[in-house]
Amino acid sequence: MKLAAGTPYPLGATWDGDGINFALFSENATRVVLCVFDAQGGKEHVQVDLPECTDGVWHGYLPDGVPGLVYGYRVHGPYDLAAGHRCNASKLLLDPYARAIVGTLIDHPDFNGDDPASPGRPDPLDSALLAPKGKVVSGRYDWGDDAPPGTPWHQTVIYEAHVKGLTAHHPDIPAEIRGTYAALAHPVLIDHLKKLGITAIELLPVHTHADEPRLQRMGLSNYWGYNTVGFFAPEARYWSGHEHTTPLTEFRDAVKALHAAGIEVILDVVFNHSAELDIFGPTFSFRGIDNASYYHLNGAGEYENWTGCGNTLNLAHPRVVQLVMDSLRYWVSECHVDGFRFDLGPVLGRMPQFSSYAPLFAAMVQEPLLNAVKLIAEPWDIGPGGYQLGHFPDRFGEWNDQYRDVMRRFWLHDGVTRGEFAKRFAASSDFFHKRSRKPYASVNFITAHDGFNLRDLVSYNGKHNEANGEQNRDGHGENLSWNCGVEGASDDPAVLLVRKRSKKALLATLLLSQGTPMLLAGDELAHTQQGNNNAYCQDNDVTHLDWANADGDLTDYIGAVLAIRARIAALCEPNWWDGQVDDGEDHPDVQWLNASGEPLKAHDWEDSAGRAMMVLLSGEWLIIVNGSANQVPFRLPAGIWCIELSSTDDPPTCIHDDEYRASARSVAVLLHHSTIPSDKIV
Repeated sequence: MKLAAGTPYPLGATWDGDGINFALFSENATRVVLCVFDAQGGKEHVQVDLPECTDGVWHGYLPDGVPGLVYGYRVHGPYDLAAGHRCNASKLLLDPYARAIVGTLIDHPDFNGDDPASPGRPDPLDSALLAPKGKVVSGRYDWGDDAPPGTPWHQTVIYEAHVKGLTAHHPDIPAEIRGTYAALAHPVLIDHLKKLGITAIELLPVHTHADEPRLQRMGLSNYWGYNTVGFFAPEARYWSGHEHTTPLTEFRDAVKALHAAGIEVILDVVFNHSAELDIFGPTFSFRGIDNASYYHLNGAGEYENWTGCGNTLNLAHPRVVQLVMDSLRYWVSECHVDGFRFDLGPVLGRMPQFSSYAPLFAAMVQEPLLNAVKLIAEPWDIGPGGYQLGHFPDRFGEWNDQYRDVMRRFWLHDGVTRGEFAKRFAASSDFFHKRSRKPYASVNFITAHDGFNLRDLVSYNGKHNEANGEQNRDGHGENLSWNCGVEGASDDPAVLLVRKRSKKALLATLLLSQGTPMLLAGDELAHTQQGNNNAYCQDNDVTHLDWANADGDLTDYIGAVLAIRARIAALCEPNWWDGQVDDGEDHPDVQWLNASGEPLKAHDWEDSAGRAMMVLLSGEWLIIVNGSANQVPFRLPAGIWCIELSSTDDPPTCIHDDEYRASARSVAVLLHHSTIPSDKIV
């Protein structure tokens, strides 16, 4: 097999209709060998040197090469640990740009970097037989008239879900596609999302990932998928295997179907570390290709572990920036996704200190292809200066844990002043109202995949993660949860009533706050993870949603609240509330009132025992909040009011003259008579 010179761009293995161009970056390699395998990736047929190196990119062209070719690389170069170099030609290396991956990364000595018998020297075991390998794809797909929904940020409602867990137990989806990309396209699931009022589904990682060696030894797996092997290849575990499909085509089919229903697709992506982990982790790609370029290293050539996963990708390096940008462009252009949520987002801006002007941020903001997609950061990592809420570039939304914690404390504990509640309810202006940022930059949530889900939040005081095999040491210790009197499952009617009220109050608060609301899949079903607040390794009934025992009332309730949200002008516009009567308006966008119907005074704002207030939005929507354990009478503003929604199903008779008697732990929404048909007024 002879290779022509080819070109250094694009990186990866690219079929152009006549042959395949191979291009791999390694500025520290002295020689790069392309290895070609049989279709199953078991037998190494050919080794041939990439003939050219241009600007650190090794490249060659295979005339008559066709899609389906399985390949990997052997990289020759220095093995100098102190300088950060770990080249070892005994290790077959996966192309970081592989569009499809053959095989899985298993726990095996063949992937050792150092020689166990001679530390500091390269391990001599050949890894080719077991190593994951790239597979060339054609990339052709008929998108037809597919178009992105283009939902404005200020009208977005996000639903965070896991591809497998979402439908693995759905009784109305055919068994052969449950838990797959194909199930995302099924009308039953799409109808459910539409009924709720969801505009975007945010999928936990769908990039090909590996199970950490430690989990493999315990018979567990990395269910969440935050251990990336390939940034361009969709995870094959979520593929149905149907004839004439591939993981890529089936994923595209799902995106196409969701778009047809007006639902955007956002991908959770992990560019902060790789599955090579720490020095004891497997050598299968970056480490052997160019360790010193791809990873943040200290002065001794050791990995900086700002992610808690053993390594941190060096996103200040131009070629690593290019890798991320090429991946983002690929998923937008070739897979039509509508946005990305970045795990441990501060790593994107580490140089090594965090900067919102870091090279990767600059590239993302300038990229035309990313101009119309949503970018969301998890604004913390474990490195120095790792908490960066409110400090990401203007284009970003950010997960707001301050919102989560304040609202949990308000409804499940105490000590929250009305001022704290209002700041979080009004999109956390203390963090986001600066420069040109808008309220929707605050991605509000009560629960997410990491931590207790909603049912467990009101059912457990402590975490119960014993099944994870870490003696319950893992997971957050401070959850601001409350078991409502009994730890775990209960059939006590009084306990169940308090739990139900607490869940509905939390949901109403989330869905009626300014900012971008995010729901966790399964919360609308009242799914339980049995107290596990770190279910990353539980690929079973703990995480697979329990549709058979779904709480239909809760599902209907969420749909009703979101339908009301869509009618409130103050929640559907992109501007900050100012509480003023602006030109062309006859009422402020927001007014904050106490239970007597009067504007909040200084002492009202600072009273941590004050658990009752009213929020008047757009002059016609009155949100009544009673966080106390007792019924509270509220004096209503002038006019005739009608109950549009109550978290405790309060009847219309709760309004008597100008007073509304709010049940304990409740949220109610009242509408002013000027917008109510006369036959609906009580």
